[in-house]
Amino acid sequence: MVGLYKIRESQELIQALDEIINRNQRTQGEYHLTDGIEVMIRNGAKIRTFPVENWYDCGSKESLLETNAVLLKKVIPAHQYQFPNTIIIPPVSISEHCRISNSIIGPNVSIGDHTIVHYSIVKESIIGSYSEIRNAVLHHSVIGSDSSLHGLSQSLNLGDSTEIDFG
Repeated sequence: MVGLYKIRESQELIQALDEIINRNQRTQGEYHLTDGIEVMIRNGAKIRTFPVENWYDCGSKESLLETNAVLLKKVIPAHQYQFPNTIIIPPVSISEHCRISNSIIGPNVSIGDHTIVHYSIVKESIIGSYSEIRNAVLHHSVIGSDSSLHGLSQSLNLGDSTEIDFG
């Protein structure tokens, strides 16, 4: 479960947390922030809620890619990318200092800084910064930062600092 709190009375929160620690008040064996907030309420703090229009889940590969696609359509303005012998199919977000050539990128692709993509097709995917993709066909994939992938047609979830060479 995920929550979002904006607490202006930070000193009061610290005092409330100190109180639950001094009383050794634990919930499921741990000191919980919500217990500290309950102490604040008992001491007169006013708590308000507010509506959230959208909540974007990124807890699995599937939901991360779905969220990426929604945000690309919603937030990223159209941009004219120019890379040699490359077709860009919006929406995409390509960070600075990327070197892309002889490739097809998009739709729904995010690429991090300083990433190299050559002779590849990438769609519905996220590629981290400082990664290198060569001679690959990627769809519905998450490639972490500082990763290297050469020669593959696959759907992947590749973690940070990983290198795979199918060549």
